[in-house]
Amino acid sequence: MVVSTAVEANASVLDTEAQAALLSTVADPYRLAVLQTLTSGSTCVCELQARIPIAANLLSYHLKVLREAGLIIGARRGRWIDYSLTESALDRLHAAIPAMPTHGTSSSGSTVPRRAR
Repeated sequence: MVVSTAVEANASVLDTEAQAALLSTVADPYRLAVLQTLTSGSTCVCELQARIPIAANLLSYHLKVLREAGLIIGARRGRWIDYSLTESALDRLHAAIPAMPTHGTSSSGSTVPRRAR
């Protein structure tokens, strides 16, 4: 059905836009450093400040962006906040990266012809 195909195409475009937005969020070097740090477990904001060379207000901004993207969560512990990855963060990031064959080969290992220039 033509309507069904158009709806599926729109859903695909929206999925692609959401994937691009997620990848854009983690493309910032400071945000990527935060995510890499949090892959080893929950980390206090004071530890993040010690490990990532950035002003506290800028770190706070980047943490906010990652929270709004649904990649990290914060849990208050006294006056400190412990940050950790959400359960779905790594799965969402993995899903946002399209499975592409390596340059020159297809996923089956056969050679893919280069485009004419």
